[in-house]
Amino acid sequence: MSEKLNIAFIQADLKWEDAEANRRMFSEKIENISIEVELIILPEMFTTGFSMNAENLAELTQGPTLKWMQEQARLKNAAVTGSVIISENGHYYNRLFFVFPEGSYEIYDKRHTFTLAKEDLTYTAGKDRLIVDYKGWKICPLICYDLRFPVFARNTVDYDLLIYVANWPEKRVNAWDALLKARAIENMSYCVGVNRTGEDGDGYVYNGHSAAYDSLGKDLTEVERDGVFTSELSLDRSHLQETRSKLRFLQDRDRFTLH
Repeated sequence: MSEKLNIAFIQADLKWEDAEANRRMFSEKIENISIEVELIILPEMFTTGFSMNAENLAELTQGPTLKWMQEQARLKNAAVTGSVIISENGHYYNRLFFVFPEGSYEIYDKRHTFTLAKEDLTYTAGKDRLIVDYKGWKICPLICYDLRFPVFARNTVDYDLLIYVANWPEKRVNAWDALLKARAIENMSYCVGVNRTGEDGDGYVYNGHSAAYDSLGKDLTEVERDGVFTSELSLDRSHLQETRSKLRFLQDRDRFTLH
């Protein structure tokens, strides 16, 4: 079990529907990470941008992007996570891969498809939440619109780190800022949100605001949040456990069944 978890998350301007260019760009940014990290977090649909053009962009699970993620994980000896457009059994999925350093992986399919952009008409919604056990840390990775649904994220299993990968536009970034902080506080966990910058092919503008919060809502991000950047920081599990032991808020949580 590791008391510290060194992470890096990369906020970048994605090349619209150009998977090869995006993989090349992220390869350079990952290579330039300056400290030894154990987890690298990339945005939602990091190879294409938030596109509904799944018919032309989707990969098979064992496609070039998963192989690229496995190679990056091996080179950095770190887990790598982010979401990709995947085709499987006649359905398209906004699928997050959590790739371990040795190449094995777990998947999470986005549960809440973004109806305002008609994502629900293109992508099949996932059903189950994923809890990853990595270096003794319990990690719950979710995707973008999931952020608006606190019941799905509710910390019923004492996870340590909640992750949201996203393409969250500038016009609603105030909600992104507020909800990321709220998810950290209400779940008494670290919460990391990784967004993109730039303008996509549908004319939506993104200004990032990627951030990390501790279990009391303290902003741990030590960079200007609007530009392209890689943030590197260390999460402290002993601090998390001490806070939970002292305040004990999770012990008073409501019991419920999710349908």
